[in-house]
Amino acid sequence: MQTVELGRTGRQVSALALGAMQMGSETNEQDSVTILNRYLELGGSFIDTADCYEWWAHPGTPGGQSENLLGRWMRDGNKRDQVFLATKATAVPVAGPDLWAADGSANWDLARRTFSGAGAANLRYALDGSLKRLGTDHLDLYYVHVDDPATPLEETLETLDSFVKAGKVLHLGWSNVRTWRLERIRQLCERHGWTAPVALQQQHSYLRPKAGDESDSVVGAEQWGYLAAHDDLTLVAYSPILKGVYDNVPKRSSHHIMASYGGPDTDARFAAVDALAAEIGATGNQVVLAWLAQRSGPRVVPLIGPRTPEQFENVVPALDLKLTTEQIERLDAAGA
Repeated sequence: MQTVELGRTGRQVSALALGAMQMGSETNEQDSVTILNRYLELGGSFIDTADCYEWWAHPGTPGGQSENLLGRWMRDGNKRDQVFLATKATAVPVAGPDLWAADGSANWDLARRTFSGAGAANLRYALDGSLKRLGTDHLDLYYVHVDDPATPLEETLETLDSFVKAGKVLHLGWSNVRTWRLERIRQLCERHGWTAPVALQQQHSYLRPKAGDESDSVVGAEQWGYLAAHDDLTLVAYSPILKGVYDNVPKRSSHHIMASYGGPDTDARFAAVDALAAEIGATGNQVVLAWLAQRSGPRVVPLIGPRTPEQFENVVPALDLKLTTEQIERLDAAGA
């Protein structure tokens, strides 16, 4: 597996990152270990989790299942030194009887209103908890999972900087954040000499968000332009294949992840992927992952989150799929 530089840090990370969100909950221990071992076998090392994963999968739990599983896996065979380990904080909701419905489904509206946030006390508590669950004395990358406008940025940034100075965190990142906030973060870091983020984790795929999309989490034209102007930030693209919609036509009209997309532009982009996939004997998901990794412009590390070993193996061929310049340009040009 190829590697790319994280920002301008000099640190090389895998060109394809592995998300462990469902590991320990939707994905059982045996399947999780199979995926993790296979990823290492292929030369991968960049593994991503969060302290909140997956509170919503089991009523009454605060999350932490994924970190606990990764901790057990790394201890078995002393794998910590083989892993570039990333986790996140700020998105654990306040537990209570109204957080889950009678059928076990999560109340996401309430969860978002009670996220733990990026205050100094919570960040210190969250970091200590993650380190304990993961069984390590440091993290390679630590994200603010969900931007927290209610907490002064100075408080958040000074606290994060103290983690770096203490050696508990090597690099910082931000996720689910608007461009103007990201610029404000960077300005404050420069002014005060605090450690600045080198990774931006946002939803990004081949489809472009529709006009008027208001999501904080999806990369649009403005944020793409910002990344192009600041190569000290690497985009870690979550949901790069949008829950597999490029290989599953019914999902294109029914899955909730399509809320930010739609219209003639989306239709044209789907048609372009379908045509190229048929032409070269690949799947649509594989074509999109290859395009994300090989197109010109800001550096992108796709972050996949397979639920089963079979799903993981279905995207592995993307690692060796080399698109021609003409094919990349054809995909770039598609759209209304």
